[in-house]
Amino acid sequence: MAPDAVPEQIGGGFRFTEGPLWNRREAALIFSDLRADAIYRWTEPDGAQIIRQPSGEANGNTYDREGRLVSCEHANRRLSRTAADGAVETLVSHYEGRRLNSPNDVICARNGDLVFTDPPYGLLQPDGSVRGQELPFHGLFRYAVADGSLRLLADDFERPNGLALSEDESLLYVADTQRGEVRAFDVAADGGLGGGRQFAVLRLGATAGRPDGMKLDALGNLYVAGGTPDGVWVFGPEGTLLGLIGVAEGPANLAWGGTEGRTLFLTARTSLFRLAMRVQGQAVTAP
Repeated sequence: MAPDAVPEQIGGGFRFTEGPLWNRREAALIFSDLRADAIYRWTEPDGAQIIRQPSGEANGNTYDREGRLVSCEHANRRLSRTAADGAVETLVSHYEGRRLNSPNDVICARNGDLVFTDPPYGLLQPDGSVRGQELPFHGLFRYAVADGSLRLLADDFERPNGLALSEDESLLYVADTQRGEVRAFDVAADGGLGGGRQFAVLRLGATAGRPDGMKLDALGNLYVAGGTPDGVWVFGPEGTLLGLIGVAEGPANLAWGGTEGRTLFLTARTSLFRLAMRVQGQAVTAP
């Protein structure tokens, strides 16, 4: 990014923005307002317009290989898919007969499989307790579109959150918000994982972040929304901290977009920001 570049606020008045996703064909940004129970569509001429409400308290979003919107729904405790006519269907809501916790973030692999995290945030009560949890863990899952099966990839997270998959799909990055770290896994040919290791920790002196949504750029650098005004933490391919991008409100997630894929969109609490970048972002499957 240019030394004098600062994030530009392009929307405000929301309650808790999340799940940004760029639609190249429509030059539009899709994002969730979790606490308002809505999904928005933002464009340059029209600003933000609600396209679905209620949304099941949708959080993370992605596109499947056919360009259909896939959403993590906290309230409905499911992974859903929206058809072209607006009809919403459940892809998966249970694992071995037990309800999921509250799917949080999701990415689509090249073969169409969907990898998602399942922390208990949607089950948290005002006093901090968790109510209604049926699974005894907070998992990382892979949903196979070929047969609708659900595979547990890992269950040793405290709060699994954001996801990113390397361009060659050999590495999967998973944020653990509670531990303040990002883990990296080797991805096997069958989609299974191995070699889980700590890739990065969001700590610099007295500054600590809470890793949430993540994205990669075309150079393999990992951008992690840190959840505090310190902003986005940027790590090189080997896990070295390259720097922080300050944001007026703590960003929960981010997405690449714009005509050349060089705009970084940031969902941050009550606002939506964008930042012109010098590097191109990793493209997400899009219609």
